[in-house]
Amino acid sequence: MAEDKCGVMGCSQPGVRSYSRDAVEKGGLKVADEKAKRVHLCKEHNKEYKKATKDERRLENLGR
Repeated sequence: MAEDKCGVMGCSQPGVRSYSRDAVEKGGLKVADEKAKRVHLCKEHNKEYKKATKDERRLENLGR
């Protein structure tokens, strides 16, 4: 199986996690492929995404 690369513009690290394109854009990251539905993120960009969406995710979990 082919290893997925990070979908952030300018990054070629291997992807460790995938998210929807809309969620990644809301997290403030630039997506390389505008037509992709899912975007794979490398370890560093995944950490950056999680920091950017921390409050939003916490509020969503409180509503459950």
